[in-house]
Amino acid sequence: MKRRIFGLGAVVFFLCMLIAPKAVFSGASEGLLLWFQIVLPTLSPFLIISNFLLISGNMRYITDALGSLFIRLFRVSEPGSYCVLVGFLCGYPMGAKTAADMVQSKLISREEGEYLLSFCNNTSPSFIMNYLVLKALHKETLMLPTIGILFLTPVLVSFITRRKLPPQTGLHTHAPVSVSKSAWSLRDLDKCITDSAETLVKVGGYIILFSVLLSLLRTVPLQIFWFDYVLSFLEITNGIYILGNAALPFYIRYALLLGLTASGGLCSIAQTQCMIQDAHLPILPYITEKLAAALTASLLGILYLSLF
Repeated sequence: MKRRIFGLGAVVFFLCMLIAPKAVFSGASEGLLLWFQIVLPTLSPFLIISNFLLISGNMRYITDALGSLFIRLFRVSEPGSYCVLVGFLCGYPMGAKTAADMVQSKLISREEGEYLLSFCNNTSPSFIMNYLVLKALHKETLMLPTIGILFLTPVLVSFITRRKLPPQTGLHTHAPVSVSKSAWSLRDLDKCITDSAETLVKVGGYIILFSVLLSLLRTVPLQIFWFDYVLSFLEITNGIYILGNAALPFYIRYALLLGLTASGGLCSIAQTQCMIQDAHLPILPYITEKLAAALTASLLGILYLSLF
């Protein structure tokens, strides 16, 4: 049944593309530029180095330095603490990919992988500062509050989702990371670059696909005021642009923008599914957790504006 629905959807999507080639060209161009100008230069260095640290075993130097704080706060294992760092600082879908890679490499359990996925796949601070605050909100005074809210939200979610963990996880001394090499070769680096390139192509494909879908849906002549606001949750970058220019009271715009940024939009969910499928991590709990994060971030945003 699910295959039939997706198949019919693909047929309808293809027919719409044939009917509105101008919208398809516009959406594909915007998606490609977004991938080339923002995602590629932002994500590729982190992907290559993160893969190299995993494959060479050198991530232990980071976990030795910073791991104890994350182990106590989030009840994760020592390798899992590296995933926390990547998920909070490197942007979508780095957290999901790192968690999935660790599960496949048997550095962490599947249960810990599910738990890490629930809160370690977030928007990067650079994107929040440059695109959300400066370009969409045009209020530099909201820089620290916005970063604080969007960092606090997944932490709060983690307090709920840690029930996925076995009771002993993160509470005892951890064995050294099982991947440990005394030397590395250029072949390792080649493998990291190839794997990163494949990931970037997949991410770019999803961005282009969702940008085309958004462009097609925006050509539909529906006189419904909230239609564009719903469409904004298809893809985060285009969605932030739509909401940032919406004719809404500022506190509503701020809440919606925080919710979209915390959830990542449907495109980010599709990218995440692509990253985790080989590790057999479930996507439905992740979607629920992202909806909870969106609601939490929106409420925290409204609370902040009402108090300050």
